[in-house]
Amino acid sequence: MSTNKSILKKPFLILFIFTLGMYLGKFLSNSSEYIQLSSSSSEFPKLVELLSFLEYNYVDKLDLDSLQEDIITKTLESLDPHSTYIHVDDLQGITEGMQGNFEGIGVEFQIQHDTIVVVSPISGGPSERAGIRSGDRIVKVDTLNVAGIGFTNSDVVKNLRGDKGTEVKLFIKRPEHSKLIEFNIIRDKIPITSVDVSYMLDAEIGYIKVNRFSGTTDTEFTNALDNLKAEGMKKLVLDLRSNPGGYLHAATAMVNEFLSNGEIVYTQGNSRSKKVYKANRYGGFLQKDLVVLVDEGSASASEIVAGALQDHDRAAIIGRRTFGKGLVQEQTQMSDGSAFRLTTARYYTPSGRSIQKAYSKDVEAYHLESLKRYENGELYSQDSIKIADSLKYFTDKGRVVYGGGGIAPDHFVPLDTTGRSDWLFKVLAANIISGFVFDYVDRHTEFLNSFSTPEHFANNFTISEDLFKSFIQLTEENDIPLNKAEISRSKTWIVKRLKTSIARQKWNDLGFFTVLNHTDPSVQKGMEILRGN
Repeated sequence: MSTNKSILKKPFLILFIFTLGMYLGKFLSNSSEYIQLSSSSSEFPKLVELLSFLEYNYVDKLDLDSLQEDIITKTLESLDPHSTYIHVDDLQGITEGMQGNFEGIGVEFQIQHDTIVVVSPISGGPSERAGIRSGDRIVKVDTLNVAGIGFTNSDVVKNLRGDKGTEVKLFIKRPEHSKLIEFNIIRDKIPITSVDVSYMLDAEIGYIKVNRFSGTTDTEFTNALDNLKAEGMKKLVLDLRSNPGGYLHAATAMVNEFLSNGEIVYTQGNSRSKKVYKANRYGGFLQKDLVVLVDEGSASASEIVAGALQDHDRAAIIGRRTFGKGLVQEQTQMSDGSAFRLTTARYYTPSGRSIQKAYSKDVEAYHLESLKRYENGELYSQDSIKIADSLKYFTDKGRVVYGGGGIAPDHFVPLDTTGRSDWLFKVLAANIISGFVFDYVDRHTEFLNSFSTPEHFANNFTISEDLFKSFIQLTEENDIPLNKAEISRSKTWIVKRLKTSIARQKWNDLGFFTVLNHTDPSVQKGMEILRGN
């Protein structure tokens, strides 16, 4: 094998070659004559030769920086579905989400009637400290009028985010004030939480919803556990549905709360020895009953948690087969501030199951595989789950579990498709629900204040027939044609969505999940198992 081919098989060396190629290309373009590089030369690999030749000889002017990025992107994508290039402009947002914070004023907002409306100030953030309240309308930012000019979500983020310590002046309109209220806010670090909500489902059963595994997940999760134990929690529903994963150390830390010893996960790659991660600390929930909720959106770190707890018979896994992302990526920073993630190993559960589902060179087909589960019936019937009998493994107690990609649940809960219709899809695409709910809450503040807690609201509030008709009227005004049959089919779904959205507007995520979980099939199944029914 030639030296050139050997080099080009190693992706991290390819990136070095690209950079070298660009340097040589710029040098050659300034020469009075083109210097031919021999393809047989071990000193100048083919890519250097090609890029240099293109810059000097191609008929049109080339954007070689862009060309270089295209080559890097395609090279990494050709390896597997998760090796990827991250442009410098995208890296900050990705890093913020994983580290668990960003810098800004700290508000959740939405745009209603061409006005920026504060849904909620983020707890502990500078806006909350300054006195910004839910329902405040942001009319001006510094000297810029931002109301009624067609501001988009990205425009809002661009104007409100900024470096810690910088100042921004907001002019706020409140319904009870005739004049604008002025706030001077000093931007600060804003936490991005990975625990959406934690609360008691009943006197003994707690519920914790985790949306990602970030740098702050371990602290957030243990705090949530401690708070619920102080409220009398003896059993737990851990919700990892639609959790795409994140940091490995955050996943192993979570499992450590439930296992006192034993293997959690191990990794192994072509050129890397097996690395084992074991339970190594005294957890806060070792002997108490536990169920874990998963679905086709649970991936990576979520699958590590579910797989370890299932293999050790520590928890009942409830829901549908998980995504099947068991490839380990390591991120490397490049000299221009961009980065790339390269797959270096695979994850395996304690019993030896590979979490990774099969993949080919067709990256698009790989990512659409979850949609194929709709077509083959897997999301509606446990019997439709495709499992290879040859990939049979055993839990600590001898129960049979299967490999081949993803974690199959111990208790299957089908996807709820009740209420789906073309009319409903049009309503959702037009984003009518959020505007309707915001206006309702804005007009009925005093009435909603009569509900003392989200639980009180969940048990006693109903969407009246008149309110539902008002919603249908709004859909007509938004040019969505009436279809009585489809409206009737979707009514129950719409009523639930309106109620959960009103609860979220009033009590944030706590309100949303409290109302949702009253009828959620997976949560109800988890409670049934924990109660021994």
